[in-house]
Amino acid sequence: MRNWVLPEAIADVLPAEATRVETLRRTLLDHFKTRGYRLVQPPLVEHLDSLLTGTGRDLDLLTFKTVDPLSGRMLGLRADTTPQVARIDAHLLNEAGVTRLCYAGSVLRTAAAPGDARQVIQIGAELYGHGDIAADCETLRLLVSGLGAAGMHGLHLDLGHVGLYRALARAAGLDGSGEGDDADLFRALRDKDGPAVEALTAPLPDPARGALRALATLYGPAAATLTAARQALPALPDVASALDALVALGAAVAGDVAEVHVDLADLRGYHYYTGATFSVFVQDASGAVADCGRGGRYDGVGRAFGRARPATGFSMDLRHLASLAPGESEPGVIFAPDDADPALASAIAALRARGERVIVALPGESRAGARRLVRDGARWKVT
Repeated sequence: MRNWVLPEAIADVLPAEATRVETLRRTLLDHFKTRGYRLVQPPLVEHLDSLLTGTGRDLDLLTFKTVDPLSGRMLGLRADTTPQVARIDAHLLNEAGVTRLCYAGSVLRTAAAPGDARQVIQIGAELYGHGDIAADCETLRLLVSGLGAAGMHGLHLDLGHVGLYRALARAAGLDGSGEGDDADLFRALRDKDGPAVEALTAPLPDPARGALRALATLYGPAAATLTAARQALPALPDVASALDALVALGAAVAGDVAEVHVDLADLRGYHYYTGATFSVFVQDASGAVADCGRGGRYDGVGRAFGRARPATGFSMDLRHLASLAPGESEPGVIFAPDDADPALASAIAALRARGERVIVALPGESRAGARRLVRDGARWKVT
């Protein structure tokens, strides 16, 4: 049926899917709650300068913008929830020590990759105030255990660390921003364009030249790739620290994921993340690999709100996740007659308490094949 009433890449969520999404949302938020993550609910719209402050500046092109008729200021519809949660941590809660927060809600984007939706039901968790790799390990374990609670197994973990490129670029005398004198090299590494990396690094001094060339080839199973990285990369403190962090992350979920891979030239989100990054995948029903969630460290978040904080966290597309997670088919509704018998009222209440859907039928209402509550002497039973 033609979806002509809605904009491109915007879709309704119909009852069967909506039930799966809502069940999964409750499962995940309850899972986060039991591990100390408190729920926050930022507004869908807020002042544009707040949404695009700090790490949110990369969301500019994805953000719908409008003018507030009350104040005349520019407003934005959130394209990602993380900058808002960072604002809450830094500006509203302003707690000492570690703060753990989670969220679930819709975000709206001006564009999406082919086949993706522009309205995403985003769910995630953030940990503020702790800069050690132990915090990254906690959030990764939370992501993996949450997917397990949703019934998803055979997970594949991909790890990266943006600090490696920064350290090697600076050792080569480049600014390491990915936007200045290293912009072409950054793009070549990100795209794994070996010949371009070879040419662009030719004027650079060794050992940085050889290390940057090696970086483009360092991807694959974690143990072998990290061993090769220690041999190929210079023994700079930041390099050693990044490799140690990746070892710790892999160990944190050992036994809970089927495979761990490392890609040391994975530079997606480079201007957002500041340290280790992780992505979790699972095979869908067709056998294709599907993204379940991703995250990493983004220190300094909240600086624009007056309080720079170490931070790490992850987010997931709840609707996409619901399409991957196994779900039990719901039993159909039960129709009950409109009868004043107290025993019927008790039977309906008991069924609803067990999670059954019971409809007290309106005059003339019926549904072929539906279960029914019928009188059986002084009792009522489902047939």
